[in-house]
Amino acid sequence: MPIDSPVAVVAGHICLDIIPAFERRPDNLAELLVPGRLIEVGPAVLSTGGAVSNTGLALYRLGIPTRLLGRVGDDLFGEAILQLIRRHAPPLADGMLIARGEASSYTLVISIPGLDRMFLHCPGVNDTFSAADVPWDELAGGRLFHFGYPPIMRRFYTAGGGELEALFRAARQRGLTTSLDMAMPDPGSASGQVDWQSILARTLPHVDVFLPSLEETLYMLDRERFERLSGRGELLTQCDGVLLSDLSARLLALGAAVVGLKLGAHGLYVRTTEDDQRLRALEPAAGRRIPDWRGRELLSPCFEVEVAGTTGCGDATIAGFLGRAPARTAAGRGDDGGGWGGGLLCRAPGRRQWRASVAAVTGAD
Repeated sequence: MPIDSPVAVVAGHICLDIIPAFERRPDNLAELLVPGRLIEVGPAVLSTGGAVSNTGLALYRLGIPTRLLGRVGDDLFGEAILQLIRRHAPPLADGMLIARGEASSYTLVISIPGLDRMFLHCPGVNDTFSAADVPWDELAGGRLFHFGYPPIMRRFYTAGGGELEALFRAARQRGLTTSLDMAMPDPGSASGQVDWQSILARTLPHVDVFLPSLEETLYMLDRERFERLSGRGELLTQCDGVLLSDLSARLLALGAAVVGLKLGAHGLYVRTTEDDQRLRALEPAAGRRIPDWRGRELLSPCFEVEVAGTTGCGDATIAGFLGRAPARTAAGRGDDGGGWGGGLLCRAPGRRQWRASVAAVTGAD
């Protein structure tokens, strides 16, 4: 696969995921947080994490020539990230940037089957990634530019989000279809205190496909409502069509052409603008006119699989959805792509056994 002539470029956050296996399921995560208590766990899976890895490698596995663009430090964790990428295909690591003297990003993932995940995360060199790191001249001929996780990349949420706007403006000026994924800001960090609605207002006019989770969207657009609903229990169980319609309408009004809200085990909700002219920005990735995307509202459920872990499933959902555009599939005919991609990683935590998972979900050999 000619990685030096990518169809898709996936840039942004990358880290080393350390995922310990839990042989005994606790009743809740609080059992793990008792001071002085030792919890015996099984072997750890080491895997790359973050949007660059999760979405980028999933696109590559789906047969789309993909360039990975992220930053790692010149330390043991950074070398582990590069080695893990090279296991998929050595050229995939060629686009990675090595920051001398900086610490690589890592995440300790507490992923227990049947319980929501918890993350202990160090942003590391992701905090110094900037729009200037993107080698635009090397991306000539690309069709899709995807960027992930600005809430845990300091330069993209400080100074009013000017760096994030500049990044997407540059991508659009080069004729690329653009997409953006988010991460949940830590409420106690600087990222959790910024005005995300203002940042989205200046960025989304340059974003063709916006793919956050429902929780992230509600936190950024209506913090008071987010806290009220979260205080009552799991937010997704309180979600209905009215809330989805309201949030997606607000994001479309801020400038996105397509909004996809990830709903965890409930699937992916997608809504498109009524503006046919705005939707034409998707044509570089789709490779043709897509008039049947105007004013669509779709809900794609997840495939039913035996869940081993959910780490990376949202990013795989994005890859399944974005992969339909380069594959020239119209909305409404290939709208199960997101759930298909997410279902594969639910079966294979740590991005192992991908081929076996494809066969199990699709019936293919």
